[in-house]
Amino acid sequence: MIVYQETKQQFLNDVRLDLIEDKIEEKVREKLHKKTAHNEFLSWMNSMQYMYKVMEDKRIPNDSKIAIEYRIPNSNKRVDFIVCGEDGEHRESAVVIELKQWQHVEKVESKDAIVKTQLQGRLTETSHPSYQAWSYVSLIEDYNEDVRKYRIHLQPCAYLHNYRLHEQDDLTDSCYEYYMEKAPVFTRGDTDKLASFISKYIKKGNPDVLYHIDNGRIIPSKSLQDSLSSMLKGNQEFTLIDEQKVIFEKALEVAKKDTNRKKVYIIHGGPGTGKSVLAINLLVAILNLSQNVMYITKNSAPREVYRKKLTEGKYRKAYVDNLFKGSGSFTESEDDDFDCLIVDEAHRLNEKSGMFQNLGENQVKEIIHASKTSIFFVDDFQMVTTKDIGSTNEIKKWCKFFDVEVYEDTLLSQFRCNGSDSYLSWIDNVLEVNTEGTDEFDWDYDIRICDTPQEVYDLILEKNKLNNKSRMVAGYCWNWISEGKNNTDVHDIEIEDFGMSWNLGSSSTWAIDPESVHEIGCIHTCQGLEFDYVGVIIGEDLRYDDGIITDFTKRARTDQSIKGLKGMYKKDKEKAEAIADRIIKNTYRTLLTRGQKGCYIYCVDEKLKEYLKNRLK
Repeated sequence: MIVYQETKQQFLNDVRLDLIEDKIEEKVREKLHKKTAHNEFLSWMNSMQYMYKVMEDKRIPNDSKIAIEYRIPNSNKRVDFIVCGEDGEHRESAVVIELKQWQHVEKVESKDAIVKTQLQGRLTETSHPSYQAWSYVSLIEDYNEDVRKYRIHLQPCAYLHNYRLHEQDDLTDSCYEYYMEKAPVFTRGDTDKLASFISKYIKKGNPDVLYHIDNGRIIPSKSLQDSLSSMLKGNQEFTLIDEQKVIFEKALEVAKKDTNRKKVYIIHGGPGTGKSVLAINLLVAILNLSQNVMYITKNSAPREVYRKKLTEGKYRKAYVDNLFKGSGSFTESEDDDFDCLIVDEAHRLNEKSGMFQNLGENQVKEIIHASKTSIFFVDDFQMVTTKDIGSTNEIKKWCKFFDVEVYEDTLLSQFRCNGSDSYLSWIDNVLEVNTEGTDEFDWDYDIRICDTPQEVYDLILEKNKLNNKSRMVAGYCWNWISEGKNNTDVHDIEIEDFGMSWNLGSSSTWAIDPESVHEIGCIHTCQGLEFDYVGVIIGEDLRYDDGIITDFTKRARTDQSIKGLKGMYKKDKEKAEAIADRIIKNTYRTLLTRGQKGCYIYCVDEKLKEYLKNRLK
């Protein structure tokens, strides 16, 4: 989605008449439903004056098209400035410009494409402007089918118009040469150079280019499980951007650091912030350091999906099994048995291990004990059972016990729910997980409140025809009928004349099994995974009556996630209800954020359905 788009001539007029920043602000409010921060408004005032000086150059055709604040599909990232047209060979072309207000940079030679600069009043590590411009173009090429179809040449560059370049400047140090060749960097005084660069790729106007970029068919981002085999062969499948890149390089540095103390890196991130993508990228990179490293999850579903994809890719089963382990695999491990353990969905860790929960002492403790470096990916709002203990506080408790070096960062960039931060904020507000959420969100995300479960199912069936990446899920409010678990005619879930089975036989690869679109998954079969579209049935454990009400007594008797709550309720009603409230809300928060492109919802409770419909108005 492009916020502002005009011809070069109109852009020049808008800047000359001091209208440009107001027009951009108005379009941001109209198209993105966002209020503009004062600092962002000031940056437009400043940067557009410099771009005016560049664009008034007569070598750049007057009918070339300008786009400002283009939101990259399936993300919450925005490209600052694009100039579109045709090159000298009549090929559709666009110059993508990353604008920076920076005035000072320090190089970081130990990390790939990382610099230090002043951000929000402090010296901060961030990606080099050339890397950032190049990574944004890579994302556009990955997501926009029309960019590929029409072979639109996207040429990235960076313009630091407040930056005075000196001899042997850290900004242009040779360690950044690889990315500067892909995306040249221009600084203060380079007005003529940047105009010349743009004119090299834009010889005449062509309105189709901007149309294709803005209206191109958006296909979902590369599926992590589909790309895993290629990644292990050394191919770059996912371009890490912004804080993903910074955290990736920092994690590698931590893993390589030679010290007598243990190291723990805690990485926070909500749904869709790329935790699993980063975790798998780190697995591959640390393997390439010849370290003994493993990927750990409590939930077997992601592990089994990755294993299936890798064994299909001709990797030996023994090799794959040694890469992906359950969280209870370290009860007998010696101190520092492993160089690095990467724990995805760390919030799902338990105290005890084994089928009967009779092994070990504490999985967080055992993982830190077993490894020189432990990397925990955590979202405290996705703890969904009474056994989940892997909170940030629990990890820090054992960090103190082992006297480890602790590092901590947060992933913010949003790649699920079509990159809509506001949709996730809306979900948190609706569920009363976070009352500071919003009622306004980007309508690029396809959300519908359906009147029947059959309507949800029909929508998912239709979407699934595209690429087998749409699924039905539900809250655990219906018993799992063991006698018919491999028979689709036995319906565990029955709502009036609608009936479906839970995922048959509890297949560990339900997320990618072709026939599983005809089954309904629960939280345990989909947490840590994602789909293009998800259909969610909200059971009676979540209702509305002048506020959100949770009721753990409406959960199925076969639901192990609330085991022990009834006994606790008799002894401490308030504590039991607080734990149940957290589990139920976190469960639906997780289910409602599994879809990259859309979510279709049916509520058993009629008042909740009407409440959600009203909130969407």
